[in-house]
Amino acid sequence: MLGPVILAASRSDRMRRLISAAPVTKQVVDRFIPGETVDEIVPIVLELTGKGLELTMDVVGEDITRPEQAAAARDAYLHLVDRIKDLELGERVEMSVKLSMFGQALEGGHELALANVRPVVEAAAAIGTTVTLDAEDHTTLDSMFAIHEELRKDFPQTGCVIQAYLYRTDDDARRLAANGSRVRLVKGAYKEPAEVALQRKQDIDKAYVRILRILMEGTGYPMIGSHDPRLISIGQELARRAGRKLDEYEFQMLYGIRSDEHLRLAAEGHRMRVYTAYGTDWYGYFMRRLAEKPANLRFFVRSMVSKG
Repeated sequence: MLGPVILAASRSDRMRRLISAAPVTKQVVDRFIPGETVDEIVPIVLELTGKGLELTMDVVGEDITRPEQAAAARDAYLHLVDRIKDLELGERVEMSVKLSMFGQALEGGHELALANVRPVVEAAAAIGTTVTLDAEDHTTLDSMFAIHEELRKDFPQTGCVIQAYLYRTDDDARRLAANGSRVRLVKGAYKEPAEVALQRKQDIDKAYVRILRILMEGTGYPMIGSHDPRLISIGQELARRAGRKLDEYEFQMLYGIRSDEHLRLAAEGHRMRVYTAYGTDWYGYFMRRLAEKPANLRFFVRSMVSKG
């Protein structure tokens, strides 16, 4: 059960300093985060879209302690929108945002996050794309869903993320499926207590299938966030049973993980979107990628040993 240990380390300043200082870390991080600036990421965007893939872009960063940092995050996303517009890829590239970056945890954070994210959603809509609100730990979700509902009044294409391991998610899925929302379903990548979340993998997998069925049978747009071959096959079958066409749902996977599967699904006619992160504040994102999948951790450890 290394996942919880790694997630705890993602909150540790000491571990952040230790891992960041390791000479091999940058090489391994590049597998998941292929750039620090928009200019560095543009070639990746062009390469992936040129292969028939779609993208959702994430400017990484979560440790926001001042309103000025939240405003800077907003401006970073507005700059990203401008570049997507320049590339004429509004129909292929959307954005994912964490409301913690927009000031959600600060004093008056709910209103601050809404005020900061709204211009990004407006700018995205103006170039033909949209924004998905990422789910964070369970204490932030009521605020996230309220902001999502408020944004959808003017921008109904705004999406959100739900996490299969939380007990509340069945009810959230029913509500979102009934109101026509774009919803990404993931297993969950935060360290949550047993009082609010399932702990065993097999239980989480069962919940994922159950909740995905709710989304497929609803009126919204399901986004299947998984690298698990079994869940991908089940997702295809649930879509078929629900009578959904290939453009009425999509698959989403992380950049750097199962890239061949990205191409296979796209070649079969599925909408396949690659979650592509960039930025300098990569530590929390990187540690959750290690926690999600043992193979990611093994990859990192092998690199540390071979390069150390």
